[in-house]
Amino acid sequence: METMEWGRNIRAYRKLKGFTQQDFAKEIHVSVSLLGEIERGIRHPDEELINRICSCLQVSKQDMMQL
Repeated sequence: METMEWGRNIRAYRKLKGFTQQDFAKEIHVSVSLLGEIERGIRHPDEELINRICSCLQVSKQDMMQL
């Protein structure tokens, strides 16, 4: 999956679940700036971070890729 698509999907699910960027970054143990870079498609999250994101948002990786 393209980095930009990951970012858009992460942002969409984060907002759908009612998290602010700051609160979500705290939940997944990353900086707000890193989360912003991921959501803008500048950086791609590694497998471990993808797992934390999906777990926190209660979304499967398959669902995350299909939004």
